[in-house]
Amino acid sequence: MTYRSFRSLEDLERTGSTARILNLLKVYRENGKEQEWIEKPLFVNRELNTSIIIKHRLRQNEHDRFFAPRKNATKIVIPIEKSDLKTGGRYIFVNQINFEDVMQEQFGITRDSQDLVVLDIMDKLPSLDPFLLKERLSRSNINPASCYFALSDSDLQAMHDFVKVEITPLVKLSMEDPNAETRSIDRMAAMILSNAPGANNDTLGKTLRLNPSQFQEGVFSWKGFLYYKWSLGALLKDISGVADRITNVTPIGAMDSASRDYISRSRKFLRKEIGRACLEVRNTIKIYETAYSALTVDGNPSAFKNFLLEAPALFDQLGEQIGVIEHIVSFSKHRFGPRSASITAEELMDILMDFEMSLRRQDIDDLG
Repeated sequence: MTYRSFRSLEDLERTGSTARILNLLKVYRENGKEQEWIEKPLFVNRELNTSIIIKHRLRQNEHDRFFAPRKNATKIVIPIEKSDLKTGGRYIFVNQINFEDVMQEQFGITRDSQDLVVLDIMDKLPSLDPFLLKERLSRSNINPASCYFALSDSDLQAMHDFVKVEITPLVKLSMEDPNAETRSIDRMAAMILSNAPGANNDTLGKTLRLNPSQFQEGVFSWKGFLYYKWSLGALLKDISGVADRITNVTPIGAMDSASRDYISRSRKFLRKEIGRACLEVRNTIKIYETAYSALTVDGNPSAFKNFLLEAPALFDQLGEQIGVIEHIVSFSKHRFGPRSASITAEELMDILMDFEMSLRRQDIDDLG
């Protein structure tokens, strides 16, 4: 199958990775000669390891490619010519009907290949956010080179500091020696971020009466909530500026009345829907905050237990919501920034359509 939006493919390649896009072609161009990239590839298959992987909102004519109903899919785009993305690319959806047969036929990837395991992990995650992808792969003892994950040391430290502040009320609940508090907070933060078993985690799991599997999955999703809550702070600082960029960017060249009308309507729709999407993210995070407050303030562990049991499903919902916002913020900064190249009306409409598709709710999609 051919990827039809060649202008979009070029822009995806230039933009780099976001929560919705894992740009392995750009990773290869920037790191392909490094020893770590050579020795610790994300995918063994060379074509996969230079592909562009996208979290894609399924269109009406794409739902029949899967056995079970789903809103989103993970799309693998293989550029036909890596040096000229205008030639387009081939694509396949992860876990579509006959997926393993197609992968073996097109790429020579057998059913027992680790590459299929990595793709399945990506498909099960709500976004391709590097922090969560790295953590989930690590749980399966898959540890690719660090260049695949755009995480700076300062980002990791900031995330660690945020978690320490967040879990302090929980640690204080179980502390009798105030002098040991700082050490315990550091240890528990490290355990949560690594998802490793430890005394504090084991004790919390037993207190909440969760079996090890339930607790481990719940803690991973809790970590996701913490990460997304931390990420949201930075996104909210950018989102009003992004809405302004979308509203004010002026395309070059001739533009007919139909294009002008569509761009005007789309800008109004996007400003409204971006605000709604941010509110939905806040409301989902509030579910966690309410349950955590019930545990740490009211001494009610059952509310947090219920949150951990529901967290995997909520985590998927939150990841989808915040992934869309992060994609729009990242792409808008790249394409509508002060140093960006001029944009035609046709390209602007393509981008606005992509943003609209990402933001539209499933109940709206179903009406179409």
